[in-house]
Amino acid sequence: MKFGLAIFPTADSAQPVELARRAEELGFESLWFPEHTHIPASRRTPYPAGGDLPEEYRRLYDPFVGLAAAAAATERLLLGTGICLVVERDPIVTAKEVATIDRISGGRFLFGVGAGWNLEEMENHGTEPSTRFALMRERVEAMKRIWTEDEASFHGEHVDFDAIWSWPKPVQTPHPPVLMGGNTNGALQRAVDIADGWLPNPETRMSVLAERVAELQRRAAAAGRDPLPVTFYGVKPDPDSLAAYAAAGVDRAIFYLPPLPLAELEPALAGYARLAGR
Repeated sequence: MKFGLAIFPTADSAQPVELARRAEELGFESLWFPEHTHIPASRRTPYPAGGDLPEEYRRLYDPFVGLAAAAAATERLLLGTGICLVVERDPIVTAKEVATIDRISGGRFLFGVGAGWNLEEMENHGTEPSTRFALMRERVEAMKRIWTEDEASFHGEHVDFDAIWSWPKPVQTPHPPVLMGGNTNGALQRAVDIADGWLPNPETRMSVLAERVAELQRRAAAAGRDPLPVTFYGVKPDPDSLAAYAAAGVDRAIFYLPPLPLAELEPALAGYARLAGR
């Protein structure tokens, strides 16, 4: 397996440049930033993990700005969104941001996407929660057109635009890998239909992960696709669990770091590096 790191970057956590440099020094393959444009004060939608919403959700940096800074400070480290909430983003603007960061990083961007869980948050962006999965599908498909066609157009139920010119185009061909977040059967099917890999998180427990990966690959085979790579986000940092993930068919394991200053993260970084064999 390949090994990466993820963190909620905030003004009080390890900063993108310093953490990216340290991750590359330690031999990690990738660095991932999540996204929330804001957190509605109403708190109508419960936190999926239960309990109070952690403070860092309110204080997140924009992932593309943070990852661009990390790209400029590194040479080999892959840089990913884990995840980008495309249902809260204009697809034309987001396509340009993805292509730009892929260009300035020399083709090191991984585009993790998802529809999100916070209903009020997406409503504030004008997204009707009941249509978010269909909207996400069309926005991803529209972005692929923009990345791969000199004169791109798209006409769907939720996304509609006539022919446009938009550069730069990504370095990676045909485009940066799209990794589909989510743990449901619907997420598995969306990974097969419109993505280049699956990005489950800890809601997919280790006890059922192997069967979920097997189901993913059955669906991929039925669609005439090669096996899809699996990036497991927020893994348990112990040797037995990592061995179980590898046996289940996980290709990339992502360790989650708490949103602390870099000096306070050094013990965790050293421990994760040892687990990764670095």
